[in-house]
Amino acid sequence: MALKEDKNKINSGLYVVSTPIGNLKDITLRALDVLNYSNVILCEDTRVSKKLLSHYKINTRVISYHKFNEKKKLQSVIDILKDGKIVSLISDAGTPAISDPGRILIKYCVEQNISIIPIPGSSAITASLSISGFSDQFYFHGFLSETENSAKKDFQKFKNLTCSIVFFISAQKLKKKFELLKEFFYDREILICRELTKIHESIYRGKVSEINIFKFNPKGEVTVIISEQKKDIKNDLDESDKANIKNLLKNKSVKDIVRIFSQEKNIPKSKIYNYCLMIKNEK
Repeated sequence: MALKEDKNKINSGLYVVSTPIGNLKDITLRALDVLNYSNVILCEDTRVSKKLLSHYKINTRVISYHKFNEKKKLQSVIDILKDGKIVSLISDAGTPAISDPGRILIKYCVEQNISIIPIPGSSAITASLSISGFSDQFYFHGFLSETENSAKKDFQKFKNLTCSIVFFISAQKLKKKFELLKEFFYDREILICRELTKIHESIYRGKVSEINIFKFNPKGEVTVIISEQKKDIKNDLDESDKANIKNLLKNKSVKDIVRIFSQEKNIPKSKIYNYCLMIKNEK
């Protein structure tokens, strides 16, 4: 149950309210107060949001507000706000407008000089980063592109970044795109967080080259973090590289191996190519 504060202390405007990403206990007392005193709550999916609201006995009126009706309902929401009402915006999980609906409404409120108040809380991004051990400088991409070619372009852009890389993807699609991910980040560390804060929470970590993605549960959405680029980039093959190349030659072409190793390391392609040929000639 929310600990109610004086309603007069809550001013009219749009409240962007973070909600739990799984565990219903991960909501702030301030978020509960705002939701309780709102005149309207905009929900990405009313069926999902009502589970949270019912749990905390919040009976505020809800309106469905998602990416498919966002533009259509924009004016009616603005009219409510201009009438001096308290409107809360929530998503199914986490923070609205971060890979979720809300940006169009927020931008319009900025243009109309309507107050926008953030109510911070749970975030799959920061929760995952906090347990990664990777650089706290990061690039957040949102959801990875659907098609293979588009995902390849995403990875091509990522590989030149020197910070940690964070993106969302469904567990099923991650399994399908993992070989492509290996081509670009073979020697990087990776953290895969599935169903964070829920009963079936799963956390996988290790080198991209060593993760067995086929043991991964294909259900739910995941947050993926790829470690920052190593500063001590080598210019020659070490024993670990040579062992990896020998292993890759069992099921990959020389061309693919040259591409994989040259993506991550400052090693001349000729050295990789010549070593591959030497191993093949030994057979």
